[in-house]
Amino acid sequence: MSSEATATALMTAAEFFDWLHRPENQGKHFELVRGEVVEVSRPGELHCLVCANVTWLLGNYARQRRKGRVLPNDAGILLARDPDTVRGPDVVFFDDVRPYDQLNPKFAEGLPALAVEVLSPNDRIGRVTRRITELLQAGIRLVWVIDPEARDVTVHRQGKDPHVFDATQELTGEDVLPDLRFPVAELFFVAGE
Repeated sequence: MSSEATATALMTAAEFFDWLHRPENQGKHFELVRGEVVEVSRPGELHCLVCANVTWLLGNYARQRRKGRVLPNDAGILLARDPDTVRGPDVVFFDDVRPYDQLNPKFAEGLPALAVEVLSPNDRIGRVTRRITELLQAGIRLVWVIDPEARDVTVHRQGKDPHVFDATQELTGEDVLPDLRFPVAELFFVAGE
């Protein structure tokens, strides 16, 4: 999540969406932070594997319940207005029912119940902490920070101390995503191992 300002004029979320889709911005990753465009680092193989595993686990959970949807790949989440902030958590889970034809072709509407951040080697604790605080203050009820190198997950909730789960433990959705539970080791699964 290395940050480097790439524009000086404040943008709205709508302007940011259009700006993202200019040809010169293809293949790059950006977020909008208090109206300013910030470039974020591209993920690597390990990061993407963990995101895929999270998406698969949450997707199965949604299908079993016939409720909820998973958005991987840094789906834009509008966290604040005036100035606008659009963040792209690695994976998010919305715990509602919305038909396919009512999904927004631009940024996701509303706040997810769960946001998942997968650490990259260049992440810095101060930036990650600010990001988690921002997600929780916006109203996201549960945030998981997954560390692929340590093979653990830190669970964050508003008003509670963070709790770390290692690969020998089980992770749950607590009261936010009832009946969601799986071994933390599943987040680091590689076929053939």
